[in-house]
Amino acid sequence: MAYLKLYKNKLQHNYQMLAGWFATQGIEWGVVSKLLCGNKTYLQELLNLGVKEFHDTRISNLKAIKQLNADVQTVYIKPPAKRSIANVIKYADVSFNTDYSTIKMLSDEAGKQHKTHKIIVMIEMGDLREGVVGDQLMDFYAKILHLPNISIVGLGTNLNCLNGIMPSEDKLIQLCLYKQLIEAKFNIHIPWVSGGTSVTVPLLLKKQLPKQVNHFRVGEVLFFGLDLFRNKTIEGMYDDVFELYGEIIELYEKPKVPNGEQGFNVAGGKPSYPTEDYGKKSYRAIVDIGLLDCNPKYLILEDDDMDIIEASSDMLVLDFHQNKQNYKVGDLVKFKLKYMGVLGIMNSNYVDKVVV
Repeated sequence: MAYLKLYKNKLQHNYQMLAGWFATQGIEWGVVSKLLCGNKTYLQELLNLGVKEFHDTRISNLKAIKQLNADVQTVYIKPPAKRSIANVIKYADVSFNTDYSTIKMLSDEAGKQHKTHKIIVMIEMGDLREGVVGDQLMDFYAKILHLPNISIVGLGTNLNCLNGIMPSEDKLIQLCLYKQLIEAKFNIHIPWVSGGTSVTVPLLLKKQLPKQVNHFRVGEVLFFGLDLFRNKTIEGMYDDVFELYGEIIELYEKPKVPNGEQGFNVAGGKPSYPTEDYGKKSYRAIVDIGLLDCNPKYLILEDDDMDIIEASSDMLVLDFHQNKQNYKVGDLVKFKLKYMGVLGIMNSNYVDKVVV
């Protein structure tokens, strides 16, 4: 049986490093928990660390968080769908917004539920995902400023997530200038400039972050310790908070190249084989995870004497070459995972999740 293991000591270590960096510069922050897919066991580990603010893109996940601790602040980090307005107000204390008609519906629903709903206005800064276009921002802000039951608590931006546009000191300065312009024109105070995500952490460490950027939402650095500018682990952080274990369910020496007329496999592909592999054999293992659980390209083998060959819906085939480690049926194979690998595994009901 396959299972995913979370090392709580490594999670705690990464969390404490981040908390220290943010505290030193007076920055508020929350954990982006969407990777955990609402798993209450893993969410409880974050609560045990002292996390007071959770960010997620799924209402069901925010509901799970509120069931564990109703006092933590929950943030819905994408523009709400109109058909989800009632549940956004019910389970999210804050939401990211870019559309006036949606915010008007949030205002009306918050009144029905006798709540004041906080919003962060997202601004387009070049990555071309969500965000109000800059030259329309003042008119947009004027329309939402006096809506009842709504409290505008911040301006934010999202970079890198769609087109890979990286944050820069200049882009974040521009975000801060929008805050200054709005505050001057409307004679108000905006508490948060939420310009920080995992990809922005390297700017923080290099002291290239404008002082007005005072709010971060962080997931990938917490769980993987990854510097997204260099695609390397940040010094002192763990990159293996999660590990996946799959059990070997078959192991035979077989030809390296299949035999027969080739069509497309279940994933719609047609694998090719190096010429030098024809006529050769190697030890091939089948592990009990598959495409239903995770795309193999997001798995990282820790044993250099293995290679991933291909996966079908429920099985992963590995090449053990000469099997120098003497693996046998029933043994476990360990994998590190990339972000999307953990996301796939967390979204699978077929892989157990444990904490150690």
